Amino acid sequence: MVDLTRTPAGELDVPGISPWLTGYLARPEGGGPWPGVVVIHEAFGVDDVMRRATDRLAAAGYLALLPDLFTGGRKLGCMVNTMKAMRAGQGRAFADLEAARQWLLASPDCTGRVGVLGFCMGGGFALLLAGRGYDAAAPNYGMLPGDLDAAVDGACPVVASYGGKDRGLRGAAERLEAALTRAGIPHDVKEYPDAGHSFLNDAENGPRPLRPLMRVMGVGPEPVAAADAWARIERFFDVRLRH
Repeated sequence: MVDLTRTPAGELDVPGISPWLTGYLARPEGGGPWPGVVVIHEAFGVDDVMRRATDRLAAAGYLALLPDLFTGGRKLGCMVNTMKAMRAGQGRAFADLEAARQWLLASPDCTGRVGVLGFCMGGGFALLLAGRGYDAAAPNYGMLPGDLDAAVDGACPVVASYGGKDRGLRGAAERLEAALTRAGIPHDVKEYPDAGHSFLNDAENGPRPLRPLMRVMGVGPEPVAAADAWARIERFFDVRLRH
């Protein structure tokens, strides 16, 4: 884990960040610099599934940073507070994510172009952050904000993926596609009919007692849809972050 309150050049000046903010950094092989990507975890927090997703981005040639939004607190309380911040569009979670972006920008291993990618709760944040200094955003099955048109006004290019069997986000892909079109934002939005929530995960995660219920609800990996979604993300990021 890396200390996201400091860079090699000194402390980050980002008001409101968590005093012990840490993150998981995945670095590509070979010599940099590389484009950066801030990875935003699901509501279950930083786990092996999220770390492997971060590693995947590094293998594709990105300096990938997964900040722990639940740093320094009990997971349930942190989850509640983080979700509140997402709904409000402001708060410590946004400060922590800005610290992660600034950490990448300050790194000599980063080219200065930075994308954001999120899953579930993180997908909601990624969409809200699309207009806050990023060069590309990849919200995956993220909750849509109440004022969607305002949220995407001035956004960076967006590549988004949703599952057709995700009952909690029914119609989200269509609504997001329409809003991005109205705003004139370059985008690639796709809904996968056979996928549910969290279909990009490469394994089940979350509390073990809940996993049987999650399976019944159609939450979890869907390898065919995931392979296509990852390919779209990597192509989109290649165009927006490398050129």
